[in-house]
Amino acid sequence: MARRSFVAGNWKMNKTPDEARALASELRAKLEGYGKCDVAVCPTFLAIPAVAEVLRGTSIAVGGQNLFWEKSGAYTGEISGPMLTAAGCTYVIIGHSERRQYFGETDETVNKRIKAALSHKLKVIFCVGETKDERLNNVTEKVVRKQMEGGLAGLKAEELASITIAYEPVWAIGTGLTATPAQAQEVHAFIRALIKTQFGASAADAIRIQYGGSVKADNAKELLSQPDIDGALVGGASLIANDFEAIVKAAK
Repeated sequence: MARRSFVAGNWKMNKTPDEARALASELRAKLEGYGKCDVAVCPTFLAIPAVAEVLRGTSIAVGGQNLFWEKSGAYTGEISGPMLTAAGCTYVIIGHSERRQYFGETDETVNKRIKAALSHKLKVIFCVGETKDERLNNVTEKVVRKQMEGGLAGLKAEELASITIAYEPVWAIGTGLTATPAQAQEVHAFIRALIKTQFGASAADAIRIQYGGSVKADNAKELLSQPDIDGALVGGASLIANDFEAIVKAAK
């Protein structure tokens, strides 16, 4: 089955609203009318309205970097699904390794966030991936299986139409290291096989699986040419308009 490529930029904790507006304007100029793959950018919460305003009417979608599972309440520092949609988001990243590493995210809380996002009609970019020690100890598949089964627990096959999986080996995020195309393809194929077992062949064929982990303009084409890699979740390179444009064009 031919799957449409999807490239998303995770801006992490970078760019003031004014800086984000400027970057979004650059991307709009470079990618306007480029319809060969889906594109989204995920700025900080404060910058979402500014970026959404700049990108309104274009094919570039806007996403949040996280959300809480309640609609509202006494949850200091959190953001809800309705708040993201009201600010202009159609996507949200859930379960990024930095959330797991620094903020105590677990498979259970990831699952609750995914269900909340879907209930508010947000599309999900669901992150999984192993650490360097886990890779060296040959437990990559065990770790990814646990994250997949925990994160997607209780979901129905039809709900996967609103979910993209992002495989991000933790040892390759922000380190300059990148999984080889063969290493990345191996895990992507494993993830697709897990989806097939849990949700059926149609869901497995249709779901998009991005690669993330030091994706750059000069390695994107080789990575994205692999049969089970359907796009990229891009960190640092998404903050440079020319580099992000090159990655988007490599994903066609």
